[in-house]
Amino acid sequence: MAKNLVIVESPSKATTIKKFLGSTYEVVASNGHVRDLPKSQLGIDIENDFEPKYITIRGKGELLAKLRREVKKADKIYLATDPDREGEAISWHLAKALKLEEKNTKRITFNEITKNAVKQSIKQARKIDMDLVNAQQARRVLDRLVGYQISPVLWAKVKRGLSAGRVQSVALRIIADREEEINAFISKEYWTLTGEFTVEGEKKPLIADFYGHKDKKMSIESEKELNEIIEELKKSKFLVSDLKETKRVKKSPLPFTTSTLQQEAAKSLNFSTQKTMRLAQGLYEGVAIKGRGTVGLITYLRTDSTRISEDAKQMAYEYIEENYGAEYQALEEKKEKNGKKIQDAHEAIRPTYVDLTPASVKDSLSREHFRLYQLIWKRFMASRMAPAQFSTTTVKIDSDKYRFTASTSKVVFSGYLSVYQTDEDKVEKKVLSKKLTSGTTMKAGEFEKKQHFTQPPAHFTEASLVKTLEELGIGRPSTYSPTISTIINRRYVAKEQKNLYITELGEVVNSIMKKSFTSIVDVNFTAYMEGLLDRVEDGSVKWKTVVENFYPDLNEAVQAAQKELEEVKIEDEVTDVICEECGKNMVVKYGPHGKFLACPGFPECHNTKPYLEKIGVPCPKCGADVVGRKTKKGRRYFGCSNYPECDFMSWQKPSSEKCPRCGGAMVEKGSKIVCMDEQCGYVKTVDKKV
Repeated sequence: MAKNLVIVESPSKATTIKKFLGSTYEVVASNGHVRDLPKSQLGIDIENDFEPKYITIRGKGELLAKLRREVKKADKIYLATDPDREGEAISWHLAKALKLEEKNTKRITFNEITKNAVKQSIKQARKIDMDLVNAQQARRVLDRLVGYQISPVLWAKVKRGLSAGRVQSVALRIIADREEEINAFISKEYWTLTGEFTVEGEKKPLIADFYGHKDKKMSIESEKELNEIIEELKKSKFLVSDLKETKRVKKSPLPFTTSTLQQEAAKSLNFSTQKTMRLAQGLYEGVAIKGRGTVGLITYLRTDSTRISEDAKQMAYEYIEENYGAEYQALEEKKEKNGKKIQDAHEAIRPTYVDLTPASVKDSLSREHFRLYQLIWKRFMASRMAPAQFSTTTVKIDSDKYRFTASTSKVVFSGYLSVYQTDEDKVEKKVLSKKLTSGTTMKAGEFEKKQHFTQPPAHFTEASLVKTLEELGIGRPSTYSPTISTIINRRYVAKEQKNLYITELGEVVNSIMKKSFTSIVDVNFTAYMEGLLDRVEDGSVKWKTVVENFYPDLNEAVQAAQKELEEVKIEDEVTDVICEECGKNMVVKYGPHGKFLACPGFPECHNTKPYLEKIGVPCPKCGADVVGRKTKKGRRYFGCSNYPECDFMSWQKPSSEKCPRCGGAMVEKGSKIVCMDEQCGYVKTVDKKV
């Protein structure tokens, strides 16, 4: 009897697939990549047309020997690695490492691990797609050239084992640029006003917001201006100038792509991108479900397509009709509008079986797998459902001079909201009197004023960074999570709560990259390179041509940086801090967390201390020195040297100047010095020439 061998990446995937195929099929796992570029050297022959030098990954020898024994027993070999560039490359590496004959070897791909999909893929077996392989090779070689040529420059510059990356350095710059925006932001005061209005004969007031003049919205920038408006309003009469009821339709959301899944999981489940992808991988490869064995619960998790197969649509429509009614089915297809190339060979992320509801599989899943599966299931079902319909009533209340507005919405038809809601879908409810009509006289009650200050741009979260990377065309679905994990693990970026902050270490690296390797950290250039990799994938550009055109500029930048760095002698900064163990003046060193004090007598003396850099400014609370400090995760701030006795701290660098208006402390924000007391609001522009 003929024997067929199927090679997948993971053991759990092998277990799931094995049950779909008969006894003539053996399914084994390669445990991911089996060959790669060597870690100890560049591994690319620059002089020989950038030929990569692949070696067997350490520890994979025994596994490859086992796979070779299985290959000898088989008449046909099916390479069933993931359906993307990386998966195609793994299949190609397996074919090379196992010396597979082309006539006996076929490539199969499936977007979901179901019986029909796996069997259909065998019927549609093909050759390895070398365009896909070469697109991955180009990415790997470009990343290796950037990392292995720039990293030694960073090491020489800042005296520690740092590293650069083609995509990670751009992500770091994006975060650094946002940090600069936030630090330079000058808050401005503004006020809002609400009023209570009642219809004669009714006690419950309608709360309306101040709009401005009848024909123009206005902002209120001071309490004095607001008080003048209130005095005018107290003398005014009010009537309803307009009462309008409108119908509003909110379309159902698109099903998840990798990016939108990571964003929504971060917002609603508080999952990191890395955690989301790990859990999704498990749901895709297969989970033991009571009564059904091992089941792949979702389709492939690395995709930027929102397309859904006709079979999946039909399954969803049948389920919706049975459980909600035919009127809840979507009548038209909603499509994502963008001009970028998407991996349309893949579908969106969706459940493989809609009848496996979250409730029915809850007992078979871990809490975290369940929460992610429920999110995917609900989002997919919502995408196949009819829009939600709202009735919105808007009221305009006018005096002789000013206008207030109020509005309320109610759900007329829940549509997709019956299965899936986000914070953005929540409707604020206001009760409007049934006596309200256009021309109705209103009686004004209390006016409530509130002071506000404009807020700086928000710090990036993992979710918002993924969204920005996708919008800018930086990276692809498979790269978002490892890119963010890398810059956090290397301590270039600190994650506190959900926010991402650049560390002192990250500032140093970003500064050098911007100065010496401008194109590498240029957003537009990186997006252009992604476009070239897409052209390699569709066969219109040769992968070595991309590398050949990229390398000369990189090499020139590296050579220039090395030459400039040779002219700068970086000595350890000697401080006046005395080592208690040997009496020598301690010096400033750099480590994974940034600066620290170390004894120059190392290795004889191992004494180290935290480095507290005095900035020459007295503490506004107690008069002691203000020093630069870092949070546990590396984010820089300024605090009192008498901590914990004195709790003064500031994210911005304090100024030695006192506020001339209130006498309080001031901080530096870009080219300005600003009073720390927002109520004061004093701002002074600094002459940079001085």
